[in-house]
Amino acid sequence: MKRIIFESAPEFIVLCVIAGLGYAAVQYLRTKQPWNKRINWILFGCRTVLVSFLAFLLLGPIVKQINNLFEKPIFVILQDNSASIRETTDSTARNKLAQSLTETKNILEAKGYEPVVHDLSGQDVTSFRYNATASDLNSALKRVSNRYEGKNVAGVILVSDGLYNAGLSPLYAAYNFPVHTIGVGDTSQRSDIAIKNVAYNKIAYQGNKFPLRTEVQVKNLSAQPITVSLFKRGRLIDKQTKNSTGDQLMVFDFQPQADEQGIQKYDIQVESNPNEHNTKNNRSSVFVEVVEGKKKILLVAATPHPDIKALREVIDKNSNYEFLLHIPGVSEQQASVLRPDNIDLAIFHQSPDLRSRTNNLFQSFANSRTSLFFILGQTSDLPGIAKQNMPVKFDNTPRDFDEVTPVVNPAFSNFSLSAETNSVVASYPPVSVHYGKLQMPVSATPLLYQRVGSVSTEKPLIAIDVKDSRKIAFMLGEGLWRWRLNEFDRTEGTAAFDEVFGKLIQFLSTTDDKRKFRSYPLQQEFSDTEPVVFESQVYNDIFEPVYGNTIEIDITEERGKKNQYTYVTSPGNIRYQIGGLKEGVYRYRSRTVINQKSEEVRGEFAVVERQIELQNLTADFDLLRKLSASTGGKFFKASDTENLKNYLQQTQAQSVIHSEETYDSIINLKWVFWLLLLLVSAEWGLRKYHGSY
Repeated sequence: MKRIIFESAPEFIVLCVIAGLGYAAVQYLRTKQPWNKRINWILFGCRTVLVSFLAFLLLGPIVKQINNLFEKPIFVILQDNSASIRETTDSTARNKLAQSLTETKNILEAKGYEPVVHDLSGQDVTSFRYNATASDLNSALKRVSNRYEGKNVAGVILVSDGLYNAGLSPLYAAYNFPVHTIGVGDTSQRSDIAIKNVAYNKIAYQGNKFPLRTEVQVKNLSAQPITVSLFKRGRLIDKQTKNSTGDQLMVFDFQPQADEQGIQKYDIQVESNPNEHNTKNNRSSVFVEVVEGKKKILLVAATPHPDIKALREVIDKNSNYEFLLHIPGVSEQQASVLRPDNIDLAIFHQSPDLRSRTNNLFQSFANSRTSLFFILGQTSDLPGIAKQNMPVKFDNTPRDFDEVTPVVNPAFSNFSLSAETNSVVASYPPVSVHYGKLQMPVSATPLLYQRVGSVSTEKPLIAIDVKDSRKIAFMLGEGLWRWRLNEFDRTEGTAAFDEVFGKLIQFLSTTDDKRKFRSYPLQQEFSDTEPVVFESQVYNDIFEPVYGNTIEIDITEERGKKNQYTYVTSPGNIRYQIGGLKEGVYRYRSRTVINQKSEEVRGEFAVVERQIELQNLTADFDLLRKLSASTGGKFFKASDTENLKNYLQQTQAQSVIHSEETYDSIINLKWVFWLLLLLVSAEWGLRKYHGSY
């Protein structure tokens, strides 16, 4: 639908016509012409239309056009592509299901829908291999909701066995479309003994025993003994037998010895029963990294303080750390423990103090090479800190305090903080800092700046100084416990606080790697369904990254078989992917040549086989029925898809009409140009033909 609107009053059109008639009358009616009256009236008409139309264009007429766009309703076919369906259905049933879904898609197209087919991961697919290692029905449906937000979604057809082993139950979420479900698989209850879960510490310390708990689920079996064995490299370590009482969850606790450093593989095996249909869930493997010892973090304070509790919560979350607290008269450590060469990081909270309770201890650490983190407060001995040549010094001993809030330094480069953490830190409550002029070495880098009210300053709140490979950090205020409490009150968590101080403590307690060649897997444990990714970095004498080096990687399996891989580093390409590795512990050796000298890195990583899809093979049609009922959809069995087709034949696709308004000046339309050119050309041609100019 089109409509013309004007920038000026439409009554001016009459004046445009009068102007055209007047101009044409002066040209053709008052003077004698060399052509007959008929030609004269034609020329008069051309000139009238031309001038009137030009005058009309001066009124700024605009064409308003309304276009109606018809959006077809979308129907999503969501196919569960997990391995549990492959285990419970044969190829004939799967092919029949695929044919039925193709027919269903054709019916939807014929009814005016726009059908699309996705798997649970959101990928557009045309064929299914049923090899997915996990089923997350809730995330799949949420992904459909997000992907087609604002679109006309008529419904979703979920083809699944109703088993989910990742994410939340789909029954606890709300969807803005009906979910029709097709139940696939076998719902019969079979006899089964399955390893339900294995709980263990991923890091153990050499020489110690570590707990390994195995939960075994017994289903549809009479009372009988259940035997679970623990193996390492095929050698039996321990075996336990317990009597079951029928259907129950049984717990077997093992305490293996961590006697070798590196990644160790332990196999758990449950003796199978002849009546079991699925024996693939009778075994499981875990990988434990055995390390030499924990990093020791010592916190020294003159008196108890809530800040100590906040820092301890962060340190205790990392199993690689051992937290040691020394408060004279409250919680003291032995003198042998307090030696600087035994400590990886020493945190001094308001120490040295004005009462000199911890000054001698601070002096011994200040004169050592141990990394330090000291937190200043009202009882800190500032002159005593200045005497030890620490990277913070006040011109005069301040007696007043400021209330400041933190601001993250975006230029800080020793480690990175997430964008979410930056926003949370910016809303932390104030802490008390000494008010006065501060001297800080050029080598010190602020992590957090001070903000007074709404004004951000260049004064550091937390800064780090690295000199001769020794790391010293300082915080100029006390009361960081308020940050943790405030964040928990707002978010019911302390992720930002833990990230800031967790990464700070990790940076301070870690010895810098001065090697010119580094090559390592991005993680210590990979799934057998994902590639193993290596990253290699090469540096020159001033530790600038260089590229073009050939990296040779040797991967050795547990049985001794070796595979070799080679690639060349370049900017943006320092990683290499290795796929197809089976479950096991692998040793690697990476080599390159720097300045005609061979450099080498060795290490280990593990590849784990994921079998959560084989833990439970009994289809849950009841969940699918409840899901359909709660969303206004219908449930169908895979053997009864004809009823689904009949149901879809009775539906009517309701398209959504979107109206789109466009505005365009008439002078911009192409036909206006051609009309004016035609009028001018016709008048000029007639005049020229009949002897005028």
